[in-house]
Amino acid sequence: MLRIFSRPALLLLVLALCTLIPVMMALVRVIQIPTGTYEADSLRLAVAPLPWFLHALAAGIFGLAGPLNLVLALRRRFGRLHRMAGWAFVCAGTILALSGLLLLAMVEMQSTPLIDIVRGIFSAALLLALASAILAIRVGDIHAHRAWAVRAYAIGMGAGTISMLYLPIYIVTGTLPNGLTSDVIYAAWWVLNIGFAEWVIHRITPAIRRVPA
Repeated sequence: MLRIFSRPALLLLVLALCTLIPVMMALVRVIQIPTGTYEADSLRLAVAPLPWFLHALAAGIFGLAGPLNLVLALRRRFGRLHRMAGWAFVCAGTILALSGLLLLAMVEMQSTPLIDIVRGIFSAALLLALASAILAIRVGDIHAHRAWAVRAYAIGMGAGTISMLYLPIYIVTGTLPNGLTSDVIYAAWWVLNIGFAEWVIHRITPAIRRVPA
């Protein structure tokens, strides 16, 4: 099972499946925002169209570049592709975090203060993870660089993957959680994504070192 995470095609498939819905939603928003064809429940974000558009665009690029950036064998065999994907990942992640903070400052709170606090904390955490990944590679610490990239990907895509939980809830109950319950689930799911990233780093990365690319 651990060998799955050392093989480019299989790892790309796993990551793509996990982030397929948020990436597709982000790319749809890139079209909807300039044309004004977004849903009525997104009207509150229309007060900040540029940060909203940049946030959606960055999320799409971040979600697409992330899997390419995290596959070990691609780095070993296609170094230039890895570096290009890495810079796209860092730039998109930075824009994603900064535009997220800007949206928090400009857009009226949707539900309880909890969700905005969590978004602010994880936006700052994404910037920290990206900066740490860059610093690690500059000093030649590849394993630390990879670990921080995994953390950054989990933080950046954590909110979007909530659809993996909400979709089955909606299918079973016919409705979605709201209010404080929704915000607690949202925050807990984000933390769970980061917890899974830490499991990947501490359990799977050592196995990757022992498996030829």
